[in-house]
Amino acid sequence: MSGTSVSPVASKGLENPLLKANPLLKAWQTPFETPPFDEIKPEHFMPAFEQAFFDHSAEIAAIVNDPAVPDFANTITALERSGKLLSRVASVFYDLVSAHSNPAILEIDKDVSSRMARHWNPIMMNAVLFGRIVALHDRRAELGLTTEQMRLLERTYTRFHRSGAGLDEDAKARMAEINERLAHLGTTFSHHLLGDEQEWFMELGEGDLDGLAESFVASARASADERGMTGKAIITTSRSSMEPFLKSAARRDLREKAYKAFIQRGNNGNANDNNDTIVEILKLREETAKILGFPTFAAYRLEDSMAKTPEAVRGLLERVWKPARARALADRDALQELIAEEGGNFKLAAWDWRYYAEKLRQRRANFDDAAIKPYLTLDNMIAAQFDTATRLFGITFAERKDIPVWHPDVRVWEVKDASGALKAIFYGDYFARPSKRSGAWMTSLRDQQKLDGDVAPLVLNICNFAKGTDGQPSLLSPDDARTLFHEFGHGLHGMLSNVTYPSLSGTSVFTDFVELPSQLYEHWQEQPQVLQTFARHYQTGEPLPDDLLKRFIAARKFNQGFATVEFVSSALIDLEFHTQPASASADVAAFEKKELEKIGMPEEIALRHRPTQFGHIFSGDHYASGYYSYMWSEVMDADAFGAFEEAGNIFDPAVAKRLHDDIYSSGGSVDPEAAYIAFRGRAPAPDALLRRRGLLEEPEAA
Repeated sequence: MSGTSVSPVASKGLENPLLKANPLLKAWQTPFETPPFDEIKPEHFMPAFEQAFFDHSAEIAAIVNDPAVPDFANTITALERSGKLLSRVASVFYDLVSAHSNPAILEIDKDVSSRMARHWNPIMMNAVLFGRIVALHDRRAELGLTTEQMRLLERTYTRFHRSGAGLDEDAKARMAEINERLAHLGTTFSHHLLGDEQEWFMELGEGDLDGLAESFVASARASADERGMTGKAIITTSRSSMEPFLKSAARRDLREKAYKAFIQRGNNGNANDNNDTIVEILKLREETAKILGFPTFAAYRLEDSMAKTPEAVRGLLERVWKPARARALADRDALQELIAEEGGNFKLAAWDWRYYAEKLRQRRANFDDAAIKPYLTLDNMIAAQFDTATRLFGITFAERKDIPVWHPDVRVWEVKDASGALKAIFYGDYFARPSKRSGAWMTSLRDQQKLDGDVAPLVLNICNFAKGTDGQPSLLSPDDARTLFHEFGHGLHGMLSNVTYPSLSGTSVFTDFVELPSQLYEHWQEQPQVLQTFARHYQTGEPLPDDLLKRFIAARKFNQGFATVEFVSSALIDLEFHTQPASASADVAAFEKKELEKIGMPEEIALRHRPTQFGHIFSGDHYASGYYSYMWSEVMDADAFGAFEEAGNIFDPAVAKRLHDDIYSSGGSVDPEAAYIAFRGRAPAPDALLRRRGLLEEPEAA
């Protein structure tokens, strides 16, 4: 609902000389008017937020008090123009909170999260403002609106209605209290998780390196350097550190220690414990749903999605769960046989799965990640993602060294379209560090819009790859390379956006559609013609050998039972948290155990995200009841890539143009189902997902 701009809103507050000197409030004299990160300090944020709240409130008051009859320009367009300063201050702040925090920033975050809710509540529940929107919505057919304007009016009406703008005053007051408390709890959850991740590491002595690749040890030394432990080697709870360790470390006792630390984040009974936070979040979400007239929070959230109902989500997840579980059980028995064959006198445990799965993959597919990692340098995979975008969409990338960044590791590129005009600025922040939360994500510092002239977006990709050291580049696992392309797919959704109104820009789409552009883009990373060009050995420069490439492609469907069970179980837990009464999950661990027993979860596999570390659904509510979205989108992305395969060319110009026009550039200006059908010519075929994962045929029961 808020736009973005680099020019501060004039107001009496800026007469204060201290505010005039604040870099967040001045016009930015930087290339492309990008944020001056080299000037911004923690103490600048609260005064900037105060000014931004003041300006935005004044803008909203002007709309509410406008004596003119409501029309699209004086209500909807005015809303789109409001909040520019707040948007730019918040985008810079939340980038630092996630990607390069410090104690001062995190302390401010505790206050800002509540203040933000307190600011937005009276706006989103303003009866007069909503009345203006309703008046327009009621006679929308008479207004002569463009397709995009009609979509914006509908989305604005829906957003206010779902925020409680039509409730009575008592209900609004309670909703405001709940929103503020939920904002505080979401921040608390993420701070607790970051705290546990910052506190835990495991030092590796010389006798602990058996099975670990040289590249991994180099990364472990780089991680130690980041924590001021020069000369040491450590693993952390970052997934890019933990996953390869669990796959390769020969020391079973160390695998167990590391694995247990990984799955216990937020669940250690210490100051960072998230159990009580989860319980309160679920109670308040349930109360929100009831106030708004829904039986459950899931019913409330899913009404405004492609899926529409919890039943539709459960139907998809259960359709995938059955063959995935059967495959995982068959693989479990094969792993147990391998342990016995090696003389191991122990039962396969969760910390053994990845290690023995790698051994089994080497035997069945003659492939292991360590063989291909030397060919997957980060720089070459970045070049591959750029080249793919150039061949598909005609955009080009030129690195810039003159744009301020929040950390020395951050790289920046100027993005131009086929005509040579500026399309976007793209930031890449790729390496793990203690000041960054775990995971990988895309966000923006400024969104594309054309409401008041062309505004080029500032798009960010944040990852947590292991950094190279001693002259060795950062080497990616196949999963890391896929993550790189995934986040860049989100990035392209932001960079290629071509809409007028900021609320419809880029990734402003339903949660279960937003993963389509990202997951679809992953397909190109694994294409032979991409790997043959860009997968080169970091020492010799030799291209990926044809034999290794064939084995890599053949091995892609290996261990998909495990991967799918790990994901679908998390999505089902999310759904159960938000469809069952909140009282059912008063004991979070007991609830988790009960639900996993109900679906027959193999005890050797843990949830991809256990509740106390499930930031997707508890560090805010964007994916609450929505973690299934990755799989919902995968139904579409597996089917969508088929359009290129059917054309016989993965860079087919006609298919790429439809992909650009109907998916990547349209943002939220078109209903997602209509957008997909416009691209593909039909609705997606669900079996494409099972086929991609190698699960279409159920294995014989073990």
